[in-house]
Amino acid sequence: MSEEEMMLQQLFDEEKLTEKQKKILVAAIGIFSEKGYAASSTSEIAKKAGVAEGTIFRHYKTKKDLLTSIVVPLMTKLIAPFVVNDFNKVLDRQFERVEDFLRATIENRRDVLIRLLPVIKIMFQEIPFHQELREQFFEQIAKKIFDRVSLLIKGYQDKGQIIEMPAESVARLAITSVLGFLFSRYVLFPHLEWDDELETERTIQFIMHGLGKKE
Repeated sequence: MSEEEMMLQQLFDEEKLTEKQKKILVAAIGIFSEKGYAASSTSEIAKKAGVAEGTIFRHYKTKKDLLTSIVVPLMTKLIAPFVVNDFNKVLDRQFERVEDFLRATIENRRDVLIRLLPVIKIMFQEIPFHQELREQFFEQIAKKIFDRVSLLIKGYQDKGQIIEMPAESVARLAITSVLGFLFSRYVLFPHLEWDDELETERTIQFIMHGLGKKE
């Protein structure tokens, strides 16, 4: 059994999927991840799955229905619990300096991104264009992490390590910078020559020069 099939078994263990449905979902994950939803066709998915195109439409009314049937369970059953619980390991640690917290955050997010890259690529490619996916992402992932990061930032502000600015704004700026670096590194430009350690430090310094309290 392939890694994708094992993942699907875990995701859809409460649902009764036929072998053809499993093949369709595995094929769709691969093609959506590689080409994006808009550029993918159900005929390509059918060919990769080894089924007739009509078989897809017997199970999923539209291509968007197929996308949703993948992304929503992925987000609620796999990505959200994994991302939130894994990041809580970082948030539960006590870092004396903001820089150390940022470094641990980048390394943690990097590991998650690499392990779940195909499905995370689908999420980030499609969330901007589908309102229901945006709402799921906000409720399942963003809000849970954002609230905890904001509390942590207030603690660093109390220590005088971060400028006085609403913690929510600081969180947005820092998270955007970290995710921007990782998205560029692993999704947009993975084939460029990257010095990961150096780029991590540059990202931290970029954040701190904007947010660090000036002496």
